[in-house]
Amino acid sequence: MKTGSADRADTATIVQLLDLPAAPERPRDPSQLERARAFAEPLLQGRELDTGEDALAHAQGVAAILEALGAARELQAAAYLVYAGDFLSQPEEVVAKAFGASHASLVTATRKLVAIQRAARAVQVQQEQQTERVRKMLLAFSRDLRVVLLRLASRLQTLRWFAASRRPCPEALAREAMDVFAPLANRLGIWQVKWELEDLSFRFLQPDEYRAVARQQGETRIERERQIEAIRRRLAEALQQQGIRAEVQGRPKHLYSIWKKMQGKGLAFANVYDVRALRVIVESLPDCYAALSRVHELYPAVAGEFDDYIARPKPNGYQSLHTVVQGADARPVEVQIRTRAMHEHAEHGVAAHWAYKEAGARGYAGVSAGGSFDAQIAEARKAVLRQLLAWERDFAAGAEGGQGAFDDRIYVITPQAAVVELPAGATAIDFAYLLHTDLGHRCRGARVDGAMQPLNRPLANGQTVEIIAAKEGGPSLDWLNAEQGYLKSPRSRAKVRAWFNALAQQATIARGREAVEKLLQREGKTALRLDDLAQQLGFRNADALFEVVGKDELSLRAIENLLRPAAPMPSPDELIAQRHARAPEAVSGGGVLVVGVESLLTTLARCCRPAPPDAIGGYVTRGKGVAIHRRNCSNFRQMAERTPERVIAVAWGKGGAAALYPVDVIVEAADRQGLLRDISEVFAKEKMNVVSVNTRSVADAQGGTAWMTFTVEVGDAARLAEVLARVARVGGVRSVRRR
Repeated sequence: MKTGSADRADTATIVQLLDLPAAPERPRDPSQLERARAFAEPLLQGRELDTGEDALAHAQGVAAILEALGAARELQAAAYLVYAGDFLSQPEEVVAKAFGASHASLVTATRKLVAIQRAARAVQVQQEQQTERVRKMLLAFSRDLRVVLLRLASRLQTLRWFAASRRPCPEALAREAMDVFAPLANRLGIWQVKWELEDLSFRFLQPDEYRAVARQQGETRIERERQIEAIRRRLAEALQQQGIRAEVQGRPKHLYSIWKKMQGKGLAFANVYDVRALRVIVESLPDCYAALSRVHELYPAVAGEFDDYIARPKPNGYQSLHTVVQGADARPVEVQIRTRAMHEHAEHGVAAHWAYKEAGARGYAGVSAGGSFDAQIAEARKAVLRQLLAWERDFAAGAEGGQGAFDDRIYVITPQAAVVELPAGATAIDFAYLLHTDLGHRCRGARVDGAMQPLNRPLANGQTVEIIAAKEGGPSLDWLNAEQGYLKSPRSRAKVRAWFNALAQQATIARGREAVEKLLQREGKTALRLDDLAQQLGFRNADALFEVVGKDELSLRAIENLLRPAAPMPSPDELIAQRHARAPEAVSGGGVLVVGVESLLTTLARCCRPAPPDAIGGYVTRGKGVAIHRRNCSNFRQMAERTPERVIAVAWGKGGAAALYPVDVIVEAADRQGLLRDISEVFAKEKMNVVSVNTRSVADAQGGTAWMTFTVEVGDAARLAEVLARVARVGGVRSVRRR
């Protein structure tokens, strides 16, 4: 598509806009451009792009936009080669042979970016995050600015085609132009492309608002530009007559900028005074006020619309005189007056115009688009602006350029053209773990840009990475060796460590399972369900039981006690009838003596865990003999109140020196590594056997609290107090008590 003269800007205008020194004239060499056009025409003729555009017309339109921007003819030639590459089986090889490696690399990078954009538009989940990655990916290719210029020109040509053909533009494509390409053009200072992308995107995304602003304008852009040019010329002549050396620039405000300012400040169209604006750049500070005086002599000032940011700079250091005057047609015109140094600071310093206008519709309310990424772009922007056209012209001659604006991160591409962000220096293994933990575990090799690459070689911006994975398996311990450089990301290291920790846990569980199964075989209980056994011992499942057995934190004696057959038990009625049949008498064996009854089955209540010399009482249960409780047990008191006839007097036996009784100990402590081991060592030194442990950790403001219940075997509960005092001295323990 050919462009009209109103849409073009000659090289001198672009150079002046970017504050670049004019490039020296050089002989025109049409051979490269003509060869590229002749090469591409047979391939593109009659073809359509995925947008519906004629491929040849699109390439011609892109070349025309690049010419309007003052781009070298070599880059205009590349516009044809990039689109011809879509219809070649091996585009990079063919272009390299016919036009050289420089154009071949450009074709490769540009085609890769096109695939990224298509994939990003197809992503519905986390669309904003993917869009930001595409923006960063585009700027990551700024080492070859030809790629960025080609993509900007291509998107502008596509929007022009939709507008000229009056076809509906896909929302995703227009949104990408607004969110990605217009800000990129703004950052690079290509204002002509920036405003046209914004206006066309605005037209497709918000047609009603676009038409409303256009109607309020009441004039075409060409008319506005003609009026601005007339005012600019008159003011420039008046300043020259006054002896003031000045550069006067005119800038009619485009529709999207008008709408955004109306939204941001809540203004009516009549109150937007900078729809038409002039910028006057003078040599010195006195010339600023002299030029202001001359402006007010020529045009009447609008009351209340004058700001002296020279005497009172903005907080970000911005300095300029702002005034609004009435033009010859009585319409407002904003005039900004500043020195060359002030202009340089406003355009390239912390007060750069793009820094707050990219904040969105609310950007005019003072919200700044900050962040580390924008800060890095701000640092690199001044150099990019000055090198943009000159560097691009020299690229074909072998000049190198670009800025390291992404020193702390890289952006690589999946085979499906999705952009992945990684820390600088990341490897293919880091890439695999970011995609999926299991893929990282099974990673055995990587193809980078189609070629095999060692797993510990750092990736670079823009590379396409394909992981080669085994069907099963896990990571290597070598990956955790920092000197070998397999992993850069802390996240990847944590996943590898977690895999080896899980492997060690599985070995512990297997060791515990083997010990428990051997015990069941000795006891003749192989038919017993392991999960039922674990639940009877207070564990959630069999693996939890096996793990503590494998760590030697639970004695097999606790399981043996559970598996021993119970003695025949008299009925509750018989127990009650014999309650006072005989006088208390001592027994020679150890254990609990039920007063008046010999050889009676008794069980120690789990709720209070009695042990000598605790005061105890008995309660005749149904089917389980006499349950022995501590006298101060709340459960025992409640049962005695409800059914006092079932309470029976009991006493500890006299000869029970060898008898052991389970006692529950509750510990509250600050959670830390090795806490369970340290407490267990105290019980071991005191020769108290731990038969079970239950632990629970709760995250809190203090960094985590651990609740532990130890079941230990004691022969004398009076000695337990000494042991608990030693446990209380373990680091991190806040309280310890018997339940």
